[in-house]
Amino acid sequence: MNKLFLIALILLAAVSCKQPEARRPVSVKSGSFIDASVERNKKLFAKEQSQIEKIMKQHKDKDYIASSSGFWYYYNTKVEFDSIEKPDFGDIVNYNYNVKSLSGSVIYSKEELKTQTYTMDKEELFTGLREGLKLMKTGETVTFLFPSQKAYGYYGDEHKIGGNMPLMCEVTINSITQNQAD
Repeated sequence: MNKLFLIALILLAAVSCKQPEARRPVSVKSGSFIDASVERNKKLFAKEQSQIEKIMKQHKDKDYIASSSGFWYYYNTKVEFDSIEKPDFGDIVNYNYNVKSLSGSVIYSKEELKTQTYTMDKEELFTGLREGLKLMKTGETVTFLFPSQKAYGYYGDEHKIGGNMPLMCEVTINSITQNQAD
């Protein structure tokens, strides 16, 4: 009887020393929504890329430059002086621009948008234009081709620009006022 009691006690001690097991989730979520979204965005980007490439082929007289930010541009008017500064963080940029569809139809004219003043990286501005202004000098006019993710993205501007709409913008910088905080 003692031996049986001792064996039962040893077995009970061995079983009770077991490590706690992690509980498994009741439902497992798959990445199917994210995967589908990634596929949609890849197809959208490829479509927009081909539209932009078609425009660049049609205008072989323009010297298009691919930016590191994911859009294309060419200079209508280029300032060659190295002494003229490009805008930096906090600088105030005075500029005019228009917004067109890739087909060239005007969405917002320069007259409609009027002259704009923008404090670099301290105010709201759509990504492509914000990055494009950083590439320009006073007196330059540049035409940008923005894929939708660099323009107004999925939602558009909720007025004239629809969702997932690539844009063409012609921008002229009138003046750059250097930030005095330096």
